[in-house]
Amino acid sequence: MAVKLYKAKTNGQRHKTGYTFEEITKDRPERSLIVAKTMFAGRNSMGRITVRHRGSGVKRQIRMIDFTRNKIGIPAKVSAIEYDPNRTARLALLVYADGEKRYIIAPVGVKVGDSLLSGATAEIRPGNNLPLANIPVGTTIHAIELQPGKGAQVCRSAGSSAQLLAKEGKYAQVRMPSGEVRLVMQECTASIGQVGNVDHSNVKLGKAGRARHMGLRPEVRGSAMSPRDHPHGGGEGRTSIGMPGPKTPWGRPALGYKTRRNKRSNNMIIRQRSKAKR
Repeated sequence: MAVKLYKAKTNGQRHKTGYTFEEITKDRPERSLIVAKTMFAGRNSMGRITVRHRGSGVKRQIRMIDFTRNKIGIPAKVSAIEYDPNRTARLALLVYADGEKRYIIAPVGVKVGDSLLSGATAEIRPGNNLPLANIPVGTTIHAIELQPGKGAQVCRSAGSSAQLLAKEGKYAQVRMPSGEVRLVMQECTASIGQVGNVDHSNVKLGKAGRARHMGLRPEVRGSAMSPRDHPHGGGEGRTSIGMPGPKTPWGRPALGYKTRRNKRSNNMIIRQRSKAKR
């Protein structure tokens, strides 16, 4: 995928870039694999805002994606590469030999007409899904399970990938995109290759209206608020935050403060994420 530039006919197009969509081969989604999406705009079941700076955005439909890849040994042909408005990656529509259709995350190098396979006997080629025990050390992988049979949870966004570093006992060592090295059971599955749409990080929205279409609302700086609304607020004119470290609107530390509270999997982390990857 290449990044498209716009002629600056308006101020909003001066720094705007977008997708060329050259890899997309189908305009409409598969009707049997879509469901309606309800927009909550960051509100919970009580109607209270629990996630700030969220709006409804444009109307979308959810594509049901196969993260488990549990059709073992049945070959599937790539029928189309499609756009998904709910994620940064592209989707590949698979048609299995028994006629069933499923969506998967489209990796780099997978084209229409390719044949993909899931299972321990599959080849080491982009798009195939295998247990970590059957993947050679050093292979680039994505869509990684953390619990056997639960489905892919890691490395699903555009351009992301991990690397299989080593195997010992019933665990394999996987280096995550953040630089963190963690243990994953060798029974867990992963797909070969890197997630497609690699140039997604190079796209610039260019104007506020485009962000609103995505469901993003404006974010006010804390230093521009009053002291009763934010710890950074108050003062005459533009002032510093006036405290040892930045805070959230509720007084909790922010910007670099570690918030991890998952003690159950702490022993699975061999090396913490590297600062260069943050």
